[in-house]
Amino acid sequence: MAAKPLAIAQVTPYAWESGHEVNRFVARVAEELAGRGHRVLVVAPTDDHAAVRETRNALRAARDRPVALLPDDGRPRVLSVGEALPAGTSRRAALPIDVSRTVEALHDTLPLDICHVHEPFAPSVSSTALRHSRALNVGTFHLPTERVLTTQVARKVVERIFGRLDARTASFTETAALMDRWFPAGYRVVLPGAERTVHAPRSDGPLRIVFVDHEERPALRAFLRGLRGLSLDDAWEVTVLSARGQSSSTPLRAALRERTRFVTPDERDEDELLARADVLVAASEGAAPAPGLLLRARAAGVAVVASRLPAYEEVLDDGSAGLLFEPRDTETLGAQLQRLVEDGELLRRLRTAPPPRAWASVADDFEGVYAELVGRRHDGRERPEAARRLAGRRLIDVDLHMHTDHSGDCATPVEVLLATARAQGLGAIAVTDHNEISGALEAREKAAEFGVKVIVGEEVKTASQGEVIGLFLEEKIPRGLTLQETVAEIRRQGGIVYVPHPFDRMHAVPDYEHLLAIVDEVDAIEVYNPRVAIGSFNEEAERFAAKYRIVAGAGSDSHVAQGLGSVRIRMRDFDGPEEFLESLRDADIVTKPTSLLYVQALKFLETKATPSGARAARRARRVRRATRKS
Repeated sequence: MAAKPLAIAQVTPYAWESGHEVNRFVARVAEELAGRGHRVLVVAPTDDHAAVRETRNALRAARDRPVALLPDDGRPRVLSVGEALPAGTSRRAALPIDVSRTVEALHDTLPLDICHVHEPFAPSVSSTALRHSRALNVGTFHLPTERVLTTQVARKVVERIFGRLDARTASFTETAALMDRWFPAGYRVVLPGAERTVHAPRSDGPLRIVFVDHEERPALRAFLRGLRGLSLDDAWEVTVLSARGQSSSTPLRAALRERTRFVTPDERDEDELLARADVLVAASEGAAPAPGLLLRARAAGVAVVASRLPAYEEVLDDGSAGLLFEPRDTETLGAQLQRLVEDGELLRRLRTAPPPRAWASVADDFEGVYAELVGRRHDGRERPEAARRLAGRRLIDVDLHMHTDHSGDCATPVEVLLATARAQGLGAIAVTDHNEISGALEAREKAAEFGVKVIVGEEVKTASQGEVIGLFLEEKIPRGLTLQETVAEIRRQGGIVYVPHPFDRMHAVPDYEHLLAIVDEVDAIEVYNPRVAIGSFNEEAERFAAKYRIVAGAGSDSHVAQGLGSVRIRMRDFDGPEEFLESLRDADIVTKPTSLLYVQALKFLETKATPSGARAARRARRVRRATRKS
C-alpha cells in the first residue's frame, strides 16, 4: 500500500446500475483499494433520483466537515450525480447543468488525493470530473474505438481535456496503441483481472455452449451460422443471453431450434450463465465489446472460442488459453466447436488452464501509479532554519513579474519602473525581461536610490516548450534551449525556477506534459497574472500548484508602469533565494481591480503606435521626472 491512505475518487461515465464492463472494472478496483485502507468514492451517473438527492444532501452536509463524505468502513462509497447521457449522444451535447454542478461541488468540497477517471470522453461525468478536479488525475481508457474516431472533429478540445491527466493507463495493448496514435502520450497497460470461481465439474451430459449478445447482430448471426458446423449426432446444447430474446429475424434452422434456448437478463445474468457453461463463444467482428467477459469465463473454468481481435487475443494469451478464428469465418468457428465436442482432453486443458490475474494484482498496479504521482508532490521541502530566520521580519509587498525597456515589447525605463514601484508601496520587485538580464542588473544597481529591493530575473523563451522565469540570476540565459536545459541553467546559477502564466494559451507556455516532465524542478508557479485574458487559465494554474503542492506566486507581468503592483504578494522580508522561497510559502496574494484593456492599450501606444524619435524623447522626460522624485 502507499505510504499513507489516500482519498480516491473512481469516476465512470456509465449509469451505475447498467452492469457495463467499465463499471465492473471500477467496482472491483474500488473494493480492492478500500480493503487496503484507502478511502474510496465511486462517482457515477444513475437513473435513481433518490440516490441523486442523497448525494446532494451529503454534499451540503459536508461543507463544514468534508471528510464526512469519505467512507471509513473499508468499503467504497457510491455517490450518484445524475443521469448518464444515452449511448451515441452527440459530442456537441452537454451534461445537464445539475449534473455538472454536483460534480463541481464534489471537487470544491472534498480535498481528494487522486481523481481516477474512466473513459473521460466528453460529454460525460468523467470528462466533467476531470475538468473540475483539483486532485492528481489518472485516466484509464478501456476500448474506446468509436469514441476516439468521433472526437477528431473536436480534437483540440479533447486534447485540452486529456491534457489535465497526470498519468494515463489503458486496459489493453490495443487500446494503448489506438490512444497513442490519436492522442500521443505515455499509456501504461493495466490489464483487467478476474477472480477464480468454483465451477461445476464437467458432467457426462451435453456440451453446454453459451453466447452473450451485446447487441451485435452480426456477431449473433455469425455464431448461429457457426453452429451449423456441429454434428447433430453429438450431445451439445446452446444458451443465448440476449436482451432482445429470440427475434423472427434470427437465422436459426429448424434442426437447431430444439437445442438452442434464448434467455433474457431478467432470467439469467452473465455470471449465472458462466457458472454452468462449458464453452463461451465471442464472435465479434469489428471491435471487442466485452473482453472482461472472456476473462471471467477463463476464471470460471470455461473454455473460450473467440474471433481473432487484438483484445480477445490478449485475453486468451494469443490462443494458448482459448481457441481463435478469423472474424466472420463461421466455418472455422463451427470446426473449433466440433473439436471441443470430440476432444475431451482439449476441453479439459482449456478449462483447467491457469486463470487470469486477480484483481488484487490490478490494484497493485494502480497503487504504484498513485504512489508515483504522490511522490512528485512537493511535500517536505520546507526549510525550517530559513523559516526561523524569517520569524518577526516585517511584511513587504512584492511583484514578481515585470519588464523594462530592455525587453523588446516594453518601453518603461528602469528609473521609471523603480520610481513607480516605490510609489506603489512595493518593498521588492523581480525584473524579468524577455531573454535579457541587463535591465534587471541595471535596476539592482539603482535600487538603493529608490528604496526598493530588486531580484534579478529573466523570462526565457525555450526552443518550443514555452517560457520559464529564472529568479536570483547573475548571467543571461540564451533563448532557444530546451525546457530542461533552461531549468538546468537556472539551477547552475543557484536560481529559482518560476513558471509564469503556465496555462495561458494566449502566451507561449509549456503544455501540461512538458510541465509534468520538470515538475520536480519547479520551485514556484505563477497562479495569478492580471494580463491573462481568460480567468480559467489562472484557475488551472492554481489547481496545478495545489495538486502538486508547489509554492504559489503572482506578478503583474507589467509592460507599462501603470500596471505595476496590480497584483502583489505580501510576504516576510527576505535575503537570498532560500529565504525568499520559504517566505513565499506563507505569503498572501493580494489583487486589486485593473483594466486589462487599459494597460494593453498603453503598451501598444508606448511600443507600437509612437514613432521611435518620439519614444526616445518621452523616455528621456520620464527618466528625468523619476530621477528628480528620487
